Amino acid sequence: MDVSIFEVAGPIMIGPSSSHTAGAAKLARIARQIVGVPFTHVSFGLHGSFAKTYQGHGTDKALVAGALGLKEDDERLRQAFSLAEKEGISFDFYEINLDEMHENSVKMTFFRTDGIESEVIGSSIGGGQIVIRYIDGFETEVTAQSPTLLIRQYDRKGVVSDISTVLANNNINIGIMKLSRLERGQIASTVIETDDVIPQEVVKSLEELENIISVKSI
Repeated sequence: MDVSIFEVAGPIMIGPSSSHTAGAAKLARIARQIVGVPFTHVSFGLHGSFAKTYQGHGTDKALVAGALGLKEDDERLRQAFSLAEKEGISFDFYEINLDEMHENSVKMTFFRTDGIESEVIGSSIGGGQIVIRYIDGFETEVTAQSPTLLIRQYDRKGVVSDISTVLANNNINIGIMKLSRLERGQIASTVIETDDVIPQEVVKSLEELENIISVKSI
């Protein structure tokens, strides 16, 4: 069986549940990194089991804690609501049907200080592990287990080749690459998980490429 001992024993965390608490905190924390700019409010749409048991398992506090940047083993997780109030960040929870998504899934809408809304949808799949499924409508598959690039670009020929060339020239090996677009010839999304740490100068080189809109490294 190809099963990690960490999946059996579970992560180091503030309980009670690796999927409903630790996974939830990690989901929101990674979503915060993806958004990457200040925000004043987060709206959490809870799907499936998250919606039915979120208060009993501390999912609500875990999600708010993650949105504040706290890790899943941070003892301050229990005080997430009061910490958010001190930082001037409000939040709300509602039930949502995300169709065929994993039962422990959440839609997180961040209301940014620049007036833009950023949306991240992800799932806690057990043992504290997560998968980010959608970012602002683009289909993704971010596990946050490897250094990851989130690139938004215009859907033009040669863009993916240019991205790959920059990484190859910097001795960065691509582990997984996922492309997504909402409409042909418009804006596309590239998610790349690498085997190597991504230096900031590589991010800058990617940002300077023609037809690149934005680059984030998490």
